[in-house]
Amino acid sequence: MISMEKSLGLDQLSPIERDVYCAANELASTCDQVKTTSLIAHDLMADVSRPTFFRALKSLVDKGYLSSRTNAPRGSYMVNERPDTA
Repeated sequence: MISMEKSLGLDQLSPIERDVYCAANELASTCDQVKTTSLIAHDLMADVSRPTFFRALKSLVDKGYLSSRTNAPRGSYMVNERPDTA
């Protein structure tokens, strides 16, 4: 598990960033986009404050783990398999 996390770069994320990314991956397995409202409602986010959640979400977008859907309503994200390294 640890080597898988390292290969995906997850070892570089904070615990909350990892939880948000894992929740997004789980939600993305059933549909092509992940909505902010679905992420906030996920069980992994139960003890996370809204400001902390949104900081982690922004950080994941900035690091390339998630990307905003351009042709979708605001608050829709796509999970990237690997972060952009450029």
